Amino acid sequence: MDISDTLAPNSDQLDAIELVSGPRVFTIAEVTKGSNEQPVNVNFTDFPRPWRPSKGMRRVLAACWGADASAWVGRRVQLYLDPDVTFGKEKPGGTRIAALSHIDKPKQVPLLVSRGKSAVFVVKPLPDDAPPRAAASPAVSEETLAVLTDTLARKGIPEGAWLSGANHITGGSATALDTLTEDEARRVLAALEQRPDAGGSDE
Repeated sequence: MDISDTLAPNSDQLDAIELVSGPRVFTIAEVTKGSNEQPVNVNFTDFPRPWRPSKGMRRVLAACWGADASAWVGRRVQLYLDPDVTFGKEKPGGTRIAALSHIDKPKQVPLLVSRGKSAVFVVKPLPDDAPPRAAASPAVSEETLAVLTDTLARKGIPEGAWLSGANHITGGSATALDTLTEDEARRVLAALEQRPDAGGSDE
């Protein structure tokens, strides 16, 4: 039984305690108006409850991304638990921004940390997502495989050398001709067409 779902706090928002295991990256789906006490709801595509950033973190977002929150949609934010965040005389910890997408270098944002005391808050650029992998080529079709074996025979290549020759051309490590992809089989065919047929020309 996986008890992960039972560990979430009984809350209607993202709580700092949920970041105790380390920073997490979220993608922004929508920003909506909240209450007087917590005026901004940042909704994520990959988390069921909104993040309600503090005034300091709202200033960081505005400094890095601009004040038009509609432009934040689709951008990514890395949040972490800062155990030194205080509330009155208590130190309950709080949610801070570690990094943001759509900035090309670290940003330094001056923040008021307590009455009469300010500090510079540094936000790092969040690397873009890894580019999507290209769709894998489908397995070789029966038709292409038949053409390939016929061409290998016509070119006079010994059957025992068919697989090693195909792997040499593709740079792959197929265990049988029928485990080639369609693209690999066509590359082998293209290479074979450069070779003369067995027995030479009839002319």
